Amino acid sequence: MEVLFDVLKNSLLITGLVMVMMLLIEYINIHSQGRSFERLKGSRIRQIGLAALLGLIPGCIGGFAAVSLYTHGILPFGALMAMMISTVGDEAFVLFATVPRTALLLTAILFPMALWVGWGVDKLIKSHPVPFAGKDHYALHQHDDCQHGIHTAIWGDWKRNIKIFSFKRVILLLTLLAFVLALGFGLLEHEEHEAAIFSEQWINLLFALLGLFTVVLTAMANEHFISEHLWGHIILKHLPRIFLWTFGALLFIAVGLPYLHIDLWVAQNGYFILLVAALIGLIPESGPHLIFIALFASGVAPFSVLFTSSFVQDGHTALPLLAESKKAFVKAKAIKFTIGLTLGSLLYFCGL
Repeated sequence: MEVLFDVLKNSLLITGLVMVMMLLIEYINIHSQGRSFERLKGSRIRQIGLAALLGLIPGCIGGFAAVSLYTHGILPFGALMAMMISTVGDEAFVLFATVPRTALLLTAILFPMALWVGWGVDKLIKSHPVPFAGKDHYALHQHDDCQHGIHTAIWGDWKRNIKIFSFKRVILLLTLLAFVLALGFGLLEHEEHEAAIFSEQWINLLFALLGLFTVVLTAMANEHFISEHLWGHIILKHLPRIFLWTFGALLFIAVGLPYLHIDLWVAQNGYFILLVAALIGLIPESGPHLIFIALFASGVAPFSVLFTSSFVQDGHTALPLLAESKKAFVKAKAIKFTIGLTLGSLLYFCGL
């Protein structure tokens, strides 16, 4: 029972941190809506650089934007590759919530590699058919209330918004406040658990402050933003999956280490785990990859396994690409798998 309680507490901590980061990213995303990308057509360097930067945005937002720009002929295939290499999808949130230093290291590695591979692919593959080339629309998430900047899209008449006590707004505010208080009073700290590196008080206070900032923004936001963007997109689509996969992965580690001796099995079959990480990375979905983050955070799997998983997978940002251009999806995944497995193998045999 104590093990289950510890796993639940750590899962709530990670999910809460992810929730705060996702909400902040959603506010930033709406702020960037409506910008024109037409000027990118004249520069391959800018196209590849933009795509790689979009991939660095935690979650699916940047990846979806890059896929949309590619399928409409604004970005070339090399730029699409750059995004798919630099992105880690929703797993990026969990990485920063559990192993922030390693997350920064991965970012520092993946971004220049994304630029290099994107440039190389662009030189080798001069042209690639795209589904909607030449059309003047982009499949980005937009709404009439979300096309006039952050003031109109998120706040509008904030004095009126703050008086609205809808069910969704109240639940969001109460949940955020409860998480902030839990962080502030150290209720989610877990000194004994090796992976719970957010037990340091200053990190908890930092995220508590970010949580309070998110509370203020949520209180001032208009009802459309609350209902469609925060509740419909983040709460219903992302949070349940992240919590369940995180809970499952942590429970697997907590039970497996003392009873199943997973650490010994991984030590004896390390390269097999790396190969499995690469194969599971081909799945265009967030969730299955969290097991490798949990294995690394627990000190069971080496960095090479985490690197391979992060390089090959891209969360579910490639799902729209699979729907629009299966040929581009297969080609991009094949390139990522080959390079990721090769580099991961080199790291593994170097003892990393």
